[in-house]
Amino acid sequence: MPDENIVTRWRSWAPQLLSVLRIIAAFLFIQFGTGKLFASPGPLMPGGGTVPVGSLPGIAGLLEAVGGKLLLLGLFTRPVAFLVSGEMAIAYFHSHAPSGFWPVLNGGHPAVLFCFVWLYLSSAGPGPWSLDALLRRAPRVVEQS
Repeated sequence: MPDENIVTRWRSWAPQLLSVLRIIAAFLFIQFGTGKLFASPGPLMPGGGTVPVGSLPGIAGLLEAVGGKLLLLGLFTRPVAFLVSGEMAIAYFHSHAPSGFWPVLNGGHPAVLFCFVWLYLSSAGPGPWSLDALLRRAPRVVEQS
């Protein structure tokens, strides 16, 4: 394409950049879950340590760690992204909004950003660099009787 300009070439990378957004956001998201459950890469809870798995923060940690891993791999992306988007909305209104209106002041800015990134991915899908895309491309073997 001799008439192709930089804008056209940049726009052609949108599907791959969608995958990059999913991968980087999921990598960051997993750390919130593992921080709650295993205090790794460091403790996130007030006073340090970990949370009981059956507690509200424990369930959130499980959703973040397991959901984040599925999102990192791009497996079941749309339903998982929708689920954790809702989790982040609940986390914001339950834990952050009572401390004030502004997310940057009440510590809720990661929850707000994750909520809308996951909501977007629940609609846009995982992008081409994902297990979902790989499974869609895989040939279906049909047994004949």
